[in-house]
Amino acid sequence: MNYELYTDGGARGNPGPGAVGIILKKDGEVIFAKGKYLGDTLTNNQAEYRAILGGLQVAAKMGIKELKCNLDSELVVKQLRGEYKVKNEELKELFAKVKKAEGDFKKVSYHHIPREKNKLADELVNEALDNQARK
Repeated sequence: MNYELYTDGGARGNPGPGAVGIILKKDGEVIFAKGKYLGDTLTNNQAEYRAILGGLQVAAKMGIKELKCNLDSELVVKQLRGEYKVKNEELKELFAKVKKAEGDFKKVSYHHIPREKNKLADELVNEALDNQARK
């Protein structure tokens, strides 16, 4: 079985109101989709990390052991692959949580994809932000 995770995180105003979008696919079919509002003082990068962390947690609860993670944040992908150092203190904490969550899997890989290929996760982020703004 082929499991793929698509995540996106965003913050309006950067920092500002933030949300995540998480899509999990099995053999190309969506088996989980959720957008979630996170709070008012997030940066885009914090939201991206929280999205991948949330996605890993969902996949682990489903018992998935091998996961291909697709993100449109080149910075986060390169940090998670060890190509870039994490300098920001708040991101270091989130990075450590993601690395710990990887322990629930046999194999996790991170791939940078263009925004156009991450539309559903992006839509979930914007929907969560729009819904919160209406409250």
